[in-house]
Amino acid sequence: MGGSAPRCPYIYHPGSCNSCSFVADLFLAHSTDKMISLNAMKPNRIAFSILLLLAVASLLNGKNDGILTWGDQGDGTYRNPILKSDYSDPDILRHGEDFYLIASDFHFVGMQVLHSKDLVNWRVIGQIFDRLAMADKYDEMKGYSEGTWAPSLRYHNGEFYVFVCTPYDGLFMWHAKDPAGPWSETITVKAVEKWEDPCPFWDDDGQAYLVHSYHGAGPLILHKMSPDGTRLLDEGKEIYRGKVAEGPKFYKRKGFYYISLPEGGVATGWQTVLRAKNIYGPYERREVFPAGSPHQGGMVELESGETWFIGFKSTGYLGRICYLNPVRWTDDDWPVFGDNGQPVSIWKKPNVGKSFPIERPQTSDEFQSKTLSPIWQWNHNPVPAAWSLTRRRGWLRLTARPASSLSLARNTLTQKLWDSAGLIDVKMDVRRMEDGQRAGFAFMSGSDFGWVGVGKESGVLKILWEQGEGPVLRQRNVWLRGINSGDTGGLFYSLDGKEYVDTGVSFRMRFRFWKGSRISIFSFGPSGGAADFDYVRYKYDATTEALGLK
Repeated sequence: MGGSAPRCPYIYHPGSCNSCSFVADLFLAHSTDKMISLNAMKPNRIAFSILLLLAVASLLNGKNDGILTWGDQGDGTYRNPILKSDYSDPDILRHGEDFYLIASDFHFVGMQVLHSKDLVNWRVIGQIFDRLAMADKYDEMKGYSEGTWAPSLRYHNGEFYVFVCTPYDGLFMWHAKDPAGPWSETITVKAVEKWEDPCPFWDDDGQAYLVHSYHGAGPLILHKMSPDGTRLLDEGKEIYRGKVAEGPKFYKRKGFYYISLPEGGVATGWQTVLRAKNIYGPYERREVFPAGSPHQGGMVELESGETWFIGFKSTGYLGRICYLNPVRWTDDDWPVFGDNGQPVSIWKKPNVGKSFPIERPQTSDEFQSKTLSPIWQWNHNPVPAAWSLTRRRGWLRLTARPASSLSLARNTLTQKLWDSAGLIDVKMDVRRMEDGQRAGFAFMSGSDFGWVGVGKESGVLKILWEQGEGPVLRQRNVWLRGINSGDTGGLFYSLDGKEYVDTGVSFRMRFRFWKGSRISIFSFGPSGGAADFDYVRYKYDATTEALGLK
């Protein structure tokens, strides 16, 4: 899922770049249902077309290279948050000049890997797995709020490792030579209930350890582990007990073992640091961020000597979003987070020795690639045979699977919601739909959906939405639109892609099942009909006015 993209044409984006998947097939121009090869063009027209495609790609990508009210400010500073989207329980890793970030994805498949060169600008480069292999409930759409909680990302002896617990299935691990993938199959380290938030640690002598908490938060338990990370070697020993102690991250610096962890709960918690000369303790304790600050995240030390911390704050319908804070070390080797213990709002970017262009995870998709972009995540496990990017090149085909409701519909494809306002446009071909089928676009909040789309009954296609219906369709294509302002999503449809009709739906988005709200496209029904999606174009900003909407 989400294989490597071709080399990006932007001069400043080395290697493959999923942020530019609109031009991923090396400059094929998409014109309705036709693909026009630029190879047939004259050189000057090729250059012009490339520039035009890049400009359109940038516009479709939610002002991807522009300055927003958060993130990179274009003047050597950044404004928190750095990722205004639901990357909860983040962990980060520096490997050479590269930074990687992962986060909790719960019942969504399959844990995104983000890459950065400066800790401020990020892009999605891959996913760790393509299905939740732990239990049948993830095939049966019964795992809401379960799945992957608070993972840890580490590097040891030429391998990248991800460890995670699910609340009722066990402790699991994946490993890879390249964080972009491919990753190993899911490895069950221990089948156990109610463990959470594991973090591995390899000491200087090669001995491996793993620390974790318990469901409900606390105490912290330390185990010895096999060097390859596949087995725990003992029953573990309690090393710390605190108030809602969870999310521990292990580090070693100047002879001290450090554990950075959140305490006090998701909404109003604080960040604590423990340290000891012996890995089993006793541990000294200091609170490094006050209640309500960004917490539960990871630290990295740069080649320049700087240390930085990325943690989350809970923000309602958007979920838990990422904040970057500096860390300095005192003469007696205690960390001081933020600006003398207070979170920063605007700060100088990390000193990585170079400047990098503004970049954010892509949101739009023209479905030109043969592999699904890692910006997409399935709601529970997909049915691989029931979706395709190759049966109709340039389109995503979702073949309907039986379901009594959208919350139980497999092969529902989702993306995280971004910023405070958004405009999402979807083009869909309905000619392959069958009786009983529903397909379209939806805002998603937990297992609730506000949707607009097309239904077919007794051979008749009709515009539908929750508790409402529009005209009968006598055409193959329909255009769907979602507009959100804050936590309120509106739904629209068009028969020509120009004039849109307001359905009157006002969908309230909320934080549910530990996750922020999302956008989604779907197709379900009893007869196996298909819906073809030409594109999803998603722009976001602070307000609908900034998006050019009245």
